[in-house]
Amino acid sequence: MFKLSEIKDLVKLVDQSSLQELEIQNEGYRLSIRKPSKTESVIVSSVPNIQQSYMPAIPQQAVQAIAETDTPAAKPIDDAKLHKIVSPMVGTFYQAPSPDAPPFVSVGDKIHEKSVVCIIEAMKLMNDIPAEVKGEVVDILVENGQLVDYGQTLFLVKMD
Repeated sequence: MFKLSEIKDLVKLVDQSSLQELEIQNEGYRLSIRKPSKTESVIVSSVPNIQQSYMPAIPQQAVQAIAETDTPAAKPIDDAKLHKIVSPMVGTFYQAPSPDAPPFVSVGDKIHEKSVVCIIEAMKLMNDIPAEVKGEVVDILVENGQLVDYGQTLFLVKMD
């Protein structure tokens, strides 16, 4: 079976290379990573073989990461005062501290350097991400629960 850290490393490798697809079979499991125009897919599934009946039952897993799409903001913004808040790690992006809580920030909110703008879960650890700048949130470029990559732009902030 593939370890989560191995899968993340392979996804990052494919993302940073010119490869469009990578497929690996190991111990009765198949890992397939495809890089279509705007999404990456990681699918881990069991491959039928004779030895599989002796292996412990492990459920099929699938992870899909939507690649970053830098869409322009609805209204024109002075690029000189625009700051990108980027992900400091690979992980899962969360807009709120819990599913039933309001988001940390929304478009139009004023933030300061120590404002927590989101949480990124990596290796079962929840990491608060501070704004590190003072300004107004202009755009949120990722969806709640989306897998994000190191250096991926999460927020656009109009600096004061």
